[in-house]
Amino acid sequence: MVLLTVLLQTAGTLLQVSADGLGSLGAAIGIGLAAIGAGYGIGKIGASAMEGISRQPESTPDIRMNMIIAAALIEGVALFAVVVCGFIL
Repeated sequence: MVLLTVLLQTAGTLLQVSADGLGSLGAAIGIGLAAIGAGYGIGKIGASAMEGISRQPESTPDIRMNMIIAAALIEGVALFAVVVCGFIL
């Protein structure tokens, strides 16, 4: 935590960034992390669904429905995070 504070202070000094600039930097990093996290989460869901379908092909409709619901929930959270970070910008 201390290292992060020192790095941000140094970046602010070197680039002469005001407090608004650091807020924009944080919002941009937040948007990136939200997108990466959503991509990772949906990838894990897809991989697990494919593994489950390969193990029990007769359960394909149930697995597919649960996969779509979980992916929609992840997308909703990621969209919410991007919108909140966008408001900060």
